[in-house]
Amino acid sequence: MVDVRVRFAPSPTGALHIGGLRTALYNYLFARKHGGAFILRVEDTDQKRYVPGAEEYIVNSLEWAGIRPDEGPGIGGDYGPYRQSERKAIYAKYTQHLLDSGQAYYAFDTEEELDQRRESEKAAGNHNFRYDAATRGGMRNSLSLGKEQTEALLAADTPYVVRLRVEPGQMVHISDTVRGDVAFQSEEVDDKVLMKADGLPTYHLANVVDDHLMKITHVIRGEEWLPSTALHVLLYRAFGWEKSMPAFAHLPLLLKPNGKGKLSKRDGQQLGFPVFPLDWGSGEEHLSGFRESGFLAPAVVNFLAFLGWNPGTEQEIFSLEALVEAFDLDRINKSGAQYDFEKARWYNQQYLIATPDEQLGPRVEAVFAAHGHPVSEELAITIAGLLKERVHTLEEFYEQGLYFVERVGITDEKTARKKWKPELRPRFEQLRAALGELDTWTALTIKDRTVAFMETNGLGFGQVLPVLRLAVSGSTSGPDAFAILEAVGQEETLARLGEGYNLLDRVKAS
Repeated sequence: MVDVRVRFAPSPTGALHIGGLRTALYNYLFARKHGGAFILRVEDTDQKRYVPGAEEYIVNSLEWAGIRPDEGPGIGGDYGPYRQSERKAIYAKYTQHLLDSGQAYYAFDTEEELDQRRESEKAAGNHNFRYDAATRGGMRNSLSLGKEQTEALLAADTPYVVRLRVEPGQMVHISDTVRGDVAFQSEEVDDKVLMKADGLPTYHLANVVDDHLMKITHVIRGEEWLPSTALHVLLYRAFGWEKSMPAFAHLPLLLKPNGKGKLSKRDGQQLGFPVFPLDWGSGEEHLSGFRESGFLAPAVVNFLAFLGWNPGTEQEIFSLEALVEAFDLDRINKSGAQYDFEKARWYNQQYLIATPDEQLGPRVEAVFAAHGHPVSEELAITIAGLLKERVHTLEEFYEQGLYFVERVGITDEKTARKKWKPELRPRFEQLRAALGELDTWTALTIKDRTVAFMETNGLGFGQVLPVLRLAVSGSTSGPDAFAILEAVGQEETLARLGEGYNLLDRVKAS
């Protein structure tokens, strides 16, 4: 049995979209499920679109998600180099093979000549000019010019590209694991450029050559590449590699939340949610990432796995290891997957709840520190335990828990007016004094002293607890009130109660 080998082959032209991370994840899961190898290959042949820092961003994104390649740039392997820009000699060799066998040809047409031909075709009513078997005879190439003229142009260092010679009348059948049987006529494929004038290959040539030489057994990629697969199969035929061609699986598109159209890189900015694993860029070009938005990597991975795949059970929470066990290409959907950000938040909340407070504490500590409010490790662990069932992201620990470290005033004035009875202030001053007499400051001792006060004064929880909450945290919502007071500390609680009663008087009078 052939060892499974899959690859994730991004182009370093910008930030890695979340759809690209899903493609990497599915490749990784498939490789691990079958005891195979997961290869990272950087397809950087398009130097015009190359963006400095993009490759590092891709590597960091995979690392954050726990998707670790077995081979790739900086890792090594038996089939390198793993950057296409470092494989020029390899592509030149295989391009020459196609030229020598008559499967490809030189084309000397300049950009101006191609533009003129397009315009003349347009004038004749043909708005979709294609360089193919029907038109190549009227162009400047080695098939139309003949051997002598071609050799003269080459000797004169005339710029050229190399095109694949696609002849009509060929059927191309693809057995796609997700799509089923897909058929193309060779007439649908034009004579694509394989080698550009700068000596670098196009995506199509490099892709096929690399997949063959790296012994890739399965190509798992986005649905947008399905139309190109006919060309790739024709290339495999031209090289005589059709029998060793990899199996194909084209993944469904990620759709906008409303299901209308493909999720784009700009949708996150426009709709207010991340569509990238990590932050990218700055200023007006800043694109927010899941990590910096307070998401845990395992939660994002779990969320992504279900965008186009399901295990066939009701189970929704899967660790990376569990996903490896459950993953099957046969359970990938054909239809596009809607991007549901609220579901991503739900997943993150489940992972926050499942994380022990001691492990979550340092993450909470880091969030508060990032906002200029350093907290102790002990308090961070306490905040984690009190809020994790109420928040969806790490960032929300700060947003909902600022009152643990700072006096925030009265944030719920409507409830304050309803709950605060100025005539009861003398009694609440008694409660403040009683709490000040406690030698042990815990949620239990605070509760016992408060209950004793209520019984003595004929007051109920509904009259007392909202006032304590408002005075200490500014709101009537939140975790257990006595746990909040314990976390805030005795001295600070007493100070806030005194200040809070004054604030409540002012709110009531306003």
